[in-house]
Amino acid sequence: MGLLDSEPGSVLNVVSTALNDTVEFYRWTWSIADKRVENWPLMQSPWPTLSISTLYLLFVWLGPKWMKDREPFQMRLVLIIYNFGMVLLNFFIFRELFMGSYNAGYSYICQSVDYSNNVNEVRIAAALWWYFVSKGVEYLDTVFFILRKKNNQVSFLHVYHHCTMFTLWWIGIKWVAGGQAFFGAQMNSFIHVIMYSYYGLAAFGPWIQKYLWWKRYLTMLQLVQFHVTIGHTALSLYTDCPFPKWMHWALIAYAISFIFLFLNFYIRTYKEPKKPKTGKTAMNGISANGVSKSEKQLVIENGKKQKNGKAKGD
Repeated sequence: MGLLDSEPGSVLNVVSTALNDTVEFYRWTWSIADKRVENWPLMQSPWPTLSISTLYLLFVWLGPKWMKDREPFQMRLVLIIYNFGMVLLNFFIFRELFMGSYNAGYSYICQSVDYSNNVNEVRIAAALWWYFVSKGVEYLDTVFFILRKKNNQVSFLHVYHHCTMFTLWWIGIKWVAGGQAFFGAQMNSFIHVIMYSYYGLAAFGPWIQKYLWWKRYLTMLQLVQFHVTIGHTALSLYTDCPFPKWMHWALIAYAISFIFLFLNFYIRTYKEPKKPKTGKTAMNGISANGVSKSEKQLVIENGKKQKNGKAKGD
């Protein structure tokens, strides 16, 4: 007999048991959370992080509709300040993780989480918290794209990458703010120093584009990062490193999804032949949070001359 054929009392017992087990599991997960971070900003509850990510997705959906009949913001100075600010933030995170892990004698092969208040361990936990926060700040990448009407840059890969990194890293900080978690954050923050340096330089305008021929190598570097992540995590599983196994497997699956998405982006951007645009000059692939040549020389938009050759917000 199926569950629906059972007596109402037994059905209620099954539901009650399932709810009790769920509540007990929830309480157990919070009992093993990192006590050092529980009173840090955004860490008391997942709801602030989930709310920010939900607002981000709403802006991705509604932002282009709001900008549809508006002139694009140029935001050159804002982009320069933002991108080089992100360079400094990511360099700070990289330095803190490197120095903290070095002083704590961390192993790049296998490192369990030390939940003590050792000065180096707290330093690493704080750096990882800043790394998590930086992923929330990176939501501004998308905001700037939409305000500049660069909606073609707001791809599935772009939104998936930004939204999942900020949301999932809350879990990392809440339960494993140290140990193996330091490696991926350290590597990624170093790559972001290079990436935001590129975008910051691109924001100065088309005169510097001829010096920015190395954009494609950023994508290659990111692909290498994902392969290294998988190799490092697989080695941890092989050596039976005392780190949550489910996090290891989840990280491998997550990295594989990025490999497929970034490979697809790389092939479409750099391998497939470009269709020439009539009457327009190609821009050497400059996009992201830089300012393209067409933006600087934007004089006519929607058949109307712009005042003093400037767009809204310049």
